[in-house]
Order: sequence, then C-alpha cells, then structure tokens
Amino acid sequence: MIKRIQVITLFPEMFTGILGNSMLWKAQDRGIVRYEFINLREFGLGARHQVDDTPYGGGDGMLLKPEPLVAAIELAKQNDPTARVFLPTPRGKIYKQSDAKRLAAAEAGLIIICPRYEGYDERVTAWVDEQFCIGNYVLTGGELPAMILIDSVVRLIPGVLGGATSTEIESFQQDDVSIEFPQYTRPAEFRGMAVPIVLQNGHHAEIAKWRAKSTLE
Repeated sequence: MIKRIQVITLFPEMFTGILGNSMLWKAQDRGIVRYEFINLREFGLGARHQVDDTPYGGGDGMLLKPEPLVAAIELAKQNDPTARVFLPTPRGKIYKQSDAKRLAAAEAGLIIICPRYEGYDERVTAWVDEQFCIGNYVLTGGELPAMILIDSVVRLIPGVLGGATSTEIESFQQDDVSIEFPQYTRPAEFRGMAVPIVLQNGHHAEIAKWRAKSTLE
C-alpha cells in the first residue's frame, strides 16, 4: 500500500531538493510513498488570492486566514479521507522517534500544514489531528518541520532503507533515549588517532560489550 503524504504550503518548490534526492526519492520511485503538494495560494481570496490578514487585537505581522487553509485541508481529506492532519507549532508536543515509528507503521496517510508569517488563525486547529514541535527555536515557516517529519517517517517504512535492521540499531530507538555509540571506519589510524583495538579484532561479543559500555558513558 502506497503511503500518501500531502503538504499544504505556499512554497512547494522548497521541497524539490529534499524529496527529489537520496532515499526519499527512492521511496517514491519504488512506489512506497507518494508526495503531493497543495499550493495554499490557489485557495486565496479575491483577485489577489489573499491568504493572510492582520490579527485581531493588534500586533506585528500577518496571520494565515482560516478560509484558504480549511479549503486546502478539505481538498486533501477528499483525496485521502483517512489521512491525519499535522500542524507544526511551538505549542505542539515535542516530536520524538516514537512518533516517527508510530506514523510509519500506521496505514493512514499524512497531511502536513506549513504555516507562514506570524502564524495562523486559531480556528484552523479544529481541523488538525496533531500539533507538533521540532524544537525550542523560531523558524520562518513550517516547510522545514514538514521535511523533518517526512524524512523521519519515510525512512522507517519497510523497503526504503537497504538492511532489514538499518533502523533498529541506531539512536533514539529505546523510549526516545539516545543509544548511540561511537563508530569508526578506515583508516585504522588518522592523524595520530587510532580506532579502538576491540573494534579491529572481529570478536563480536567483545565489540557488543564495548558498545554497551560506550553508550552508558
């Protein structure tokens, strides 16, 4: 079953470089996922296709209007009625690896809204299933959080990465706590810094002990 990912954005061209390369491109090329973009400007009001307006109560900046956003969401839901709607926002819960695993395993598609300017009319959240935050900092729009959400989910879908255990032995797989250990590749020595001998001897049990110890440290 193809996982459908729809993105509502004013700048669909921003996604070309990210989704058109590497494993994210391969996932679509293999028919595992399908990326679709809904240009919010097409739902703008009036001759100028207005999508934003000044906030009630005053304040700097502009807010995305509810009419265009809701119309775009409704179109996306028509395309995929079971899809869940996601909104990146500083008030959302911190997005974690466990969320990525849950969304990758679910059959439902994703609809991701990309806010812009100073935000959005609060009434839009009535059409949103989950609000998420990727960190305690400010960005100019929701496109980067959307890319992070897509990348973290798609790579976990079976058939996207090469090895069957590629996504199992890596950071943040146990209750969102990092289990990463130091890793090395050739050459065995680089500018006076040597790869630990235990990793060069091929003794898998000793290597596992070393990695476990290094993780705790």
